[in-house]
Amino acid sequence: MKFFIPVLFVLASQLAGAVGSFFTVTNVDSWYSTVNKPFFNPPNWIFGPVWITLYTLMGIAAYLVWKHWGTNPIAKYATILFFIHLAFNSLWSILFFGMQNPMAAFFEIIVLWIMIAVLIYMFFQVNKTAAYLLVPYILWVSFASILNFYIWRLNL
Repeated sequence: MKFFIPVLFVLASQLAGAVGSFFTVTNVDSWYSTVNKPFFNPPNWIFGPVWITLYTLMGIAAYLVWKHWGTNPIAKYATILFFIHLAFNSLWSILFFGMQNPMAAFFEIIVLWIMIAVLIYMFFQVNKTAAYLLVPYILWVSFASILNFYIWRLNL
């Protein structure tokens, strides 16, 4: 029972990834293979393992903050924001791959990046380890933002 709630947080995070991957997988070999990409575009196989790792770290971080729900008012708002942010995380894949709209996805990923930065700030006030667990995520989303921008601009 001790591990049940942490596992739920990780599964909730992975679910956001599963929603996004539904739109990604169906378009990687078709639409995405035809778009112009910058020279620094990583191979497609790297995205799955990276995102699985990031979603796991995100779930653990959210759990570490949630544990303080009753004792720290910031924990409550940070946990709520975390789940809202998961919807924005999934929305990016829907916009980029599902709707094949890199421009809309770029503007959405900027909002997502801001949400992650706010989460790191809030998490840091509750549990420093939780905040540090989100650092690889914001770094990856920073890279993804640049990649998204270049794909948008190269395919006007």
